[in-house]
Amino acid sequence: MADEAAIRDMILATLAEVNEEREEPFDLAPGPALILYGSGGVFDSMGLVNFLTTVEEKLEDDFGVTVSLTSEKAVSRKVSPFASVEALTGFVMEEIAEADGADTPLQAAAS
Repeated sequence: MADEAAIRDMILATLAEVNEEREEPFDLAPGPALILYGSGGVFDSMGLVNFLTTVEEKLEDDFGVTVSLTSEKAVSRKVSPFASVEALTGFVMEEIAEADGADTPLQAAAS
């Protein structure tokens, strides 16, 4: 089972891969605080969807976890799970916990 640090590292590595293909690379220095979408975010809506699709694929390939990051649940939240790398990491952990039937992400990570 993936732990939070492994998920965050995978998301950051995916950002680095995406960044290499951009004409105007963004600054990766903020790390987990990097704003993904919204005011000051590195992605427009299409870029975010493409990035999230890649993250979903890596979650399945690297961790054997199938989650939908573009679900109604994700987009209808008051606080967007796409606000930052840290927010996305937390959302992924929640989705993994839910898929595993655990009450909390920590319970899922411990299993």
